[in-house]
Amino acid sequence: MNEKARPWKNWQHITKLDPDKYISPKDLETIVESGTDALMVSGTQNITDKNVSRLITHLEDYDIPKILEPVTPDAVIDDDVDYIFVPLVLNTGDLSWIVGKHKDWILKHSINWEKVIPEAYIVMNPESAVAKLTKSKTDLIVDEVIAYARYAERYLGLPIIYLEYSGAYGDPHLVQALSDSLSDASLFYGGGIDSQATASEMKRYADVIIVGNIVYTDMDKFMATIP
Repeated sequence: MNEKARPWKNWQHITKLDPDKYISPKDLETIVESGTDALMVSGTQNITDKNVSRLITHLEDYDIPKILEPVTPDAVIDDDVDYIFVPLVLNTGDLSWIVGKHKDWILKHSINWEKVIPEAYIVMNPESAVAKLTKSKTDLIVDEVIAYARYAERYLGLPIIYLEYSGAYGDPHLVQALSDSLSDASLFYGGGIDSQATASEMKRYADVIIVGNIVYTDMDKFMATIP
């Protein structure tokens, strides 16, 4: 994959928007103008094609990269988004999150492959909805996380490794070790970023930080996460 096909190589900050949560037009405009590099439509609970489509419609007039990160094949809406980031949850206890749902998507839908970007997910927060949904094994030591990432990068050739703490703030030392282990794949980090300090700490090691929950509770704190 050439650099032109990897726009995230020039990104530092992605804002994650949940189709199951309300965002006001004023706050949405603030987010777009904040300096965030892209908007990601992504959620775990109560996700339907209708609420995904509704949120994407609210974004369509904004000149900013738009990403859909689907949780189910039936909620993939590829109109009016630039990219579809499709997760493979490496530490899942249910193989459908590695191949089953992906196979079903390919069988049942017409896919615009030019928009599809596979990403390796490593889920780390056992209390998160995504960990429970995917039955992820989260009690991983550093070497196990690195092994998953190297498998994704060197064996599967995936361009993105996404370390997902989903609402909890992760271990910076683990993020640093994971970053040091990668040679070409980009490291995305998401979880618990709600201040300039937490954003700066994780951005020291991750190529891209993902900020989501704070946009629904405190816009001033969200603005502080922008590099």
